[in-house]
Amino acid sequence: MNLPVRIETKRIFKHSPSVNVYYPIVTNLHHPHIEKKINADIITLLNKMLIEQGFYTEGVQEITGYYEIKNNQRDILSILLIVYTFSGGAHGLTVCKSLTFDVTTGKMYTLQELFKPNSDYVKTLSAIINKKIIEWDVPLLGEFKEIRKDQDYYIADHCLVIYFQLYEITPYVYNFPFFPIVIKDIESLIPLNSPLEKMLYF
Repeated sequence: MNLPVRIETKRIFKHSPSVNVYYPIVTNLHHPHIEKKINADIITLLNKMLIEQGFYTEGVQEITGYYEIKNNQRDILSILLIVYTFSGGAHGLTVCKSLTFDVTTGKMYTLQELFKPNSDYVKTLSAIINKKIIEWDVPLLGEFKEIRKDQDYYIADHCLVIYFQLYEITPYVYNFPFFPIVIKDIESLIPLNSPLEKMLYF
């Protein structure tokens, strides 16, 4: 029986500048070294986001952050971290980043590692996304050609969700473009024991 892992919320708080960031840690795993690795990866990514958003520099007036658990079943944990920074001007800037783990090993997966070696997953996923862009009439900053090999993603139940940062392919007003792809539709690209393979069947 593969139960969801236990998640606790931690907080980074400061008065000046205003900092209020919530982030998750994993607790009570059977193997402490795996728990330690997963939590270290989460904190490393969060710290990288905060650095890039100006947490350690002057001029930042407000930083807020939170997280969403996108998948916590079948030994696959997928987390979305969201950080918003305001430094003056018309509006602030929000950045989303995600991590996907196999909680039995502690391995964190890149998008490429979800698929069979040498599979043309970029072409396949890009074609699906392009079809959704047309179907949903998504406004673009320029012609969409293809995703990056390391494109941002998370897993949510039986879907692989590919997403883009603000201004990456769409205007700011459109917010974050998220494109859910049914895992069953890309089954031929998925190797055994991939996180996607674990989410294929009921």
